[in-house]
Amino acid sequence: MTIVVPERAKALLLSLLLLIAFLGAWELAVPSAEKAAQQSEYEMLTGGGAPQAHVPPPSQVIGKAVKELSNPFYDNGPNDKGIGIQLAYSLYRVLTGYFLAALIAIPIGFLIGMSPLFYKALDPFIQVLRPISPLAWMPLALFVIKDSQASAIFVIFICSIWPMLINTAFGVANVRKDWINVAKTHELGSLRTAFQVILPAAAPTILTGMRISIGIAWLVIVAAEMLVGGTGIGYYVWNEWNNLDLTSVIFSIIMIGLVGMLLDAAFAFVQRSVQFQE
Repeated sequence: MTIVVPERAKALLLSLLLLIAFLGAWELAVPSAEKAAQQSEYEMLTGGGAPQAHVPPPSQVIGKAVKELSNPFYDNGPNDKGIGIQLAYSLYRVLTGYFLAALIAIPIGFLIGMSPLFYKALDPFIQVLRPISPLAWMPLALFVIKDSQASAIFVIFICSIWPMLINTAFGVANVRKDWINVAKTHELGSLRTAFQVILPAAAPTILTGMRISIGIAWLVIVAAEMLVGGTGIGYYVWNEWNNLDLTSVIFSIIMIGLVGMLLDAAFAFVQRSVQFQE
């Protein structure tokens, strides 16, 4: 009797094997924490200057993760907060700027997609503003807004708006004309046509833009928080680097990746729920 292993199970097993191989190679390639401490002490005694930071082995990073995640919301002052608090600040900024961008980008994208005149009028502005790095807006935002958190939210707003706007316009413009003609035959008004015909047809493309935007926003917030400081996962990374704590830096990098993966998975689920077969 032949046992058929599902493709997903094979992929999961292969991923686990690759992870184990990577962690094993990493563990063997770097010195242990004790050896690193002895080497740093030797460098100081022999006049080698201040102790140098060394890349920690994965066992040390796992130990740090267990310690941090066992109490993620502790608060011992401005520069000593748990990873849960830091991520919560970052998520608040990302989601605030993101949904503000959605409130503007999706209606304007609808307008551009339904009106060739508005497309031609707004396209030059989009093409000029879209390539500008979001972080290039940070100095101007800090000068005008005079608040670091609001400035970070503004930067997220700027980086989130373009993928949503462009994908919304593309999705609306490419709705099948037959469906719109059927709506006209049934004498549906413009508003009902937009909500009952165009929006459901364009929803997968709109969700694609929203999914791209949330990924970009999560990338940008780390760099933005490194600039403005205070709180957030970006500030946490920068602060731990200044303390030469590479174990905490690597741990925070892993947490950034995991949160980004969860955000993308959530939007992928919503995107699949609105897909349809013609």
